[in-house]
Amino acid sequence: MPLPVTTSATITCTFGTAPSSMVALPTPRVLVEGRPVATVSDAVPLVNVPPFAMCTSLANPQVAAATAAALGVLTPMPCVPATGAWTPSAPRTLVGGRPVLAQGSMCLCAYGGVVQVLMAGPVRTTVS
Repeated sequence: MPLPVTTSATITCTFGTAPSSMVALPTPRVLVEGRPVATVSDAVPLVNVPPFAMCTSLANPQVAAATAAALGVLTPMPCVPATGAWTPSAPRTLVGGRPVLAQGSMCLCAYGGVVQVLMAGPVRTTVS
Protein backbone atom coordinates (compact mmCIF):
# COMPACT_ATOMS: atom_id res chain seq x y z
CA MET A 1 0.00 0.00 0.00
CA PRO A 2 1.28 3.50 -0.78
CA LEU A 3 2.12 5.76 2.15
CA PRO A 4 -0.86 7.64 3.61
CA VAL A 5 -0.90 11.43 3.25
CA THR A 6 -0.65 13.32 6.53
CA THR A 7 -0.39 16.90 7.68
CA SER A 8 2.88 18.33 6.35
CA ALA A 9 2.83 16.20 3.18
CA THR A 10 4.41 18.03 0.25
CA ILE A 11 1.91 18.89 -2.50
CA THR A 12 2.46 20.64 -5.81
CA CYS A 13 0.36 22.32 -8.49
CA THR A 14 1.31 22.29 -12.15
CA PHE A 15 0.71 26.06 -12.34
CA GLY A 16 2.15 26.94 -8.92
CA THR A 17 5.67 28.30 -8.56
CA ALA A 18 6.47 26.53 -5.26
CA PRO A 19 5.34 23.40 -3.40
CA SER A 20 3.07 23.64 -0.37
CA SER A 21 2.22 21.50 2.68
CA MET A 22 -1.04 19.60 3.10
CA VAL A 23 -3.08 20.38 6.21
CA ALA A 24 -5.30 17.61 7.57
CA LEU A 25 -7.30 19.12 10.41
CA PRO A 26 -6.70 17.50 13.81
CA THR A 27 -10.27 16.31 14.28
CA PRO A 28 -10.62 12.86 15.83
CA ARG A 29 -9.00 10.60 13.29
CA VAL A 30 -6.16 8.16 12.70
CA LEU A 31 -2.62 9.39 13.34
CA VAL A 32 0.51 8.24 11.52
CA GLU A 33 3.76 9.23 13.20
CA GLY A 34 1.72 11.64 15.33
CA ARG A 35 0.14 13.46 12.36
CA PRO A 36 -3.52 13.30 11.21
CA VAL A 37 -4.15 11.24 8.07
CA ALA A 38 -5.84 13.12 5.19
CA THR A 39 -9.03 11.89 3.51
CA VAL A 40 -10.84 12.85 0.30
CA SER A 41 -12.78 15.50 2.22
CA ASP A 42 -9.55 17.42 3.00
CA ALA A 43 -9.69 19.52 -0.19
CA VAL A 44 -10.86 22.89 1.13
CA PRO A 45 -8.82 25.71 -0.45
CA LEU A 46 -6.74 27.75 2.02
CA VAL A 47 -7.74 25.38 4.86
CA ASN A 48 -6.38 22.01 3.68
CA VAL A 49 -4.67 23.17 0.47
CA PRO A 50 -2.50 26.26 1.09
CA PRO A 51 -1.35 28.52 -1.78
CA PHE A 52 1.49 27.47 -4.09
CA ALA A 53 3.22 30.88 -4.01
CA MET A 54 2.37 32.35 -7.43
CA CYS A 55 -0.06 31.12 -10.10
CA THR A 56 0.97 31.01 -13.77
CA SER A 57 -2.33 29.79 -15.28
CA LEU A 58 -3.92 32.09 -17.85
CA ALA A 59 -7.27 30.56 -16.84
CA ASN A 60 -6.87 32.46 -13.55
CA PRO A 61 -8.56 35.86 -14.11
CA GLN A 62 -5.91 37.69 -12.07
CA VAL A 63 -3.06 36.20 -14.12
CA ALA A 64 -4.91 36.89 -17.39
CA ALA A 65 -5.51 40.55 -16.43
CA ALA A 66 -1.92 41.08 -15.30
CA THR A 67 -0.59 39.40 -18.46
CA ALA A 68 -2.83 41.58 -20.65
CA ALA A 69 -1.64 44.69 -18.81
CA ALA A 70 1.97 43.60 -19.46
CA LEU A 71 1.25 43.38 -23.23
CA GLY A 72 1.18 39.59 -23.31
CA VAL A 73 4.16 38.87 -21.07
CA LEU A 74 3.11 36.13 -18.63
CA THR A 75 2.75 37.80 -15.24
CA PRO A 76 2.22 35.38 -12.32
CA MET A 77 -0.11 36.49 -9.55
CA PRO A 78 -0.55 35.21 -5.97
CA CYS A 79 -2.02 31.71 -5.87
CA VAL A 80 -5.47 31.25 -4.39
CA PRO A 81 -6.26 27.53 -4.84
CA ALA A 82 -9.68 26.59 -6.20
CA THR A 83 -9.45 22.85 -5.64
CA GLY A 84 -12.11 20.21 -6.15
CA ALA A 85 -12.39 16.72 -4.73
CA TRP A 86 -9.33 14.49 -4.34
CA THR A 87 -9.00 11.28 -6.34
CA PRO A 88 -7.70 8.79 -3.79
CA SER A 89 -5.04 6.26 -4.70
CA ALA A 90 -6.09 3.95 -1.85
CA PRO A 91 -9.92 3.96 -2.22
CA ARG A 92 -10.47 0.86 -0.04
CA THR A 93 -8.61 2.24 2.98
CA LEU A 94 -11.12 4.26 5.02
CA VAL A 95 -10.83 6.68 7.93
CA GLY A 96 -14.13 7.92 9.32
CA GLY A 97 -15.92 6.29 6.37
CA ARG A 98 -13.94 8.29 3.79
CA PRO A 99 -11.14 7.08 1.51
CA VAL A 100 -7.64 7.92 2.70
CA LEU A 101 -5.31 9.97 0.52
CA ALA A 102 -2.09 8.20 -0.35
CA GLN A 103 0.97 9.18 -2.29
CA GLY A 104 -0.22 9.54 -5.87
CA SER A 105 -3.58 11.12 -4.99
CA MET A 106 -4.53 14.21 -6.97
CA CYS A 107 -7.19 16.89 -7.38
CA LEU A 108 -7.90 19.56 -9.97
CA CYS A 109 -7.85 23.33 -9.56
CA ALA A 110 -10.57 25.35 -11.29
CA TYR A 111 -7.80 27.23 -13.10
CA GLY A 112 -6.52 24.08 -14.82
CA GLY A 113 -3.79 23.00 -12.44
CA VAL A 114 -3.32 19.45 -11.23
CA VAL A 115 -2.55 19.29 -7.52
CA GLN A 116 -0.79 16.11 -6.49
CA VAL A 117 1.03 14.64 -3.55
CA LEU A 118 4.77 14.76 -4.06
CA MET A 119 5.82 13.36 -0.66
CA ALA A 120 3.22 11.73 1.58
CA GLY A 121 4.54 13.02 4.90
CA PRO A 122 5.35 9.93 6.97
CA VAL A 123 8.97 8.90 6.98
CA ARG A 124 9.74 5.42 8.16
CA THR A 125 12.95 5.14 10.08
CA THR A 126 14.73 2.21 11.62
CA VAL A 127 17.06 2.14 14.57
CA SER A 128 19.99 -0.23 14.47
